[in-house]
Amino acid sequence: MAKDNINEERKNGRRIFRRIKENVIELGGPEEAKENNKKAARLRSRKKLILFLAVILAAVIIVLVVYINSIKQYKGYKVLNTNETDYESNADYIEFGGNLLKYTSDGVSYINSNGNTEWTTGTDMRMPIAESSGNYAVVADKGGNTVYVFDTDGAISQVTMPYVICDIDVASQGAFAVVLESETTNYVNLYDRNGEIIYEMQTTIDKSGYPLDISISEDAEKLFTSYLYIEGVDTKINLAAYNFGEVGQNANADRIVGGYIFEDEIIAKVEFISNDVVAAFSDKRILIYDMKEKPSERAVIEYDGEAQSIFYSSDYVGVIEKNPNESEDNRNIIKIYDTNGNLESEYKFNINYDKIYAADKEIIITGGTECLILTVSGHVRFSYTFDSQIKSMIPSSGYREYIITFDKRTDKIKLK
Repeated sequence: MAKDNINEERKNGRRIFRRIKENVIELGGPEEAKENNKKAARLRSRKKLILFLAVILAAVIIVLVVYINSIKQYKGYKVLNTNETDYESNADYIEFGGNLLKYTSDGVSYINSNGNTEWTTGTDMRMPIAESSGNYAVVADKGGNTVYVFDTDGAISQVTMPYVICDIDVASQGAFAVVLESETTNYVNLYDRNGEIIYEMQTTIDKSGYPLDISISEDAEKLFTSYLYIEGVDTKINLAAYNFGEVGQNANADRIVGGYIFEDEIIAKVEFISNDVVAAFSDKRILIYDMKEKPSERAVIEYDGEAQSIFYSSDYVGVIEKNPNESEDNRNIIKIYDTNGNLESEYKFNINYDKIYAADKEIIITGGTECLILTVSGHVRFSYTFDSQIKSMIPSSGYREYIITFDKRTDKIKLK
């Protein structure tokens, strides 16, 4: 019996040994296991490389698609929506909340991207002027005393000024600055959107000059002004920078934090193209200033020829000059610069234009029945002659979509 047990244990031991041996053979032994580990590591590295190359390829494809779309020229369009809208000869239009604000002496209307009038407010003005920023707009009676404040839902306030209105501007939260004029004194006042006064600045024509233009920053804390000062037969331009924040409070009672004087040139337009960058447009050049708190010169762009029009966005500024080469058919040259003063592109064209709209990445030029859309890099995106007079053309929210106001209708179109 004991012998049988011994024999059985031996058989079990041999079976266990065979299993261990088979497993060792199956694993290939220590050396082959190392080789298998190396193969697995190489496979993982290969997979990582393939994944990396796939990501790079996808990025290249995306860049190529974006580039191709940026230089693609469209030959036609389709009308997405049209509405009959009688154009009034005394009406003006500005971009407002991604759509259109129409204003006349009798009223103000908000027109959506489909050409439908969202709301209308009656007004009584002799010479309406308007400015917008984001979802807020102000319409004022130049030479009168009334200011109307709107958001995209309608009228917010109607404010009566104590003196005659010369100019106005609005910030992105609805605060607005207005230039007022009495017989010997000018006022630059800042109000919130409900018409409550925030700050009042008083200047005299003898001391500062006559205000030509003002611009308020997006946060309503900074103001930039251009004054025309006449001294005998000589004229000067005074650019003055104001700060309504803590820096301005600590500067002086007038809140002036900087200024510049120019002779023999007129600076009729100043604009905060972003919250901290100001552009001043003269009849000879474009001056760009940094103004995070106080102004400092950033770039100077001299005109090469006779300037006919200027335009700007948050990323670029530009000028349309008369082509000095009269032998060429193209009478105009458009030049686009970045905010550091570097020339981005230029393009010659022959449209007898009357309006320019500077969007984020493109410039829309219209005149009569013609339109020309250029990219910032100088490529023609769309050139077309419509069947009716173009009164206004701005981008819509959709890709390559635009809102066009004609004499008798408003169309929403998509380029194709």
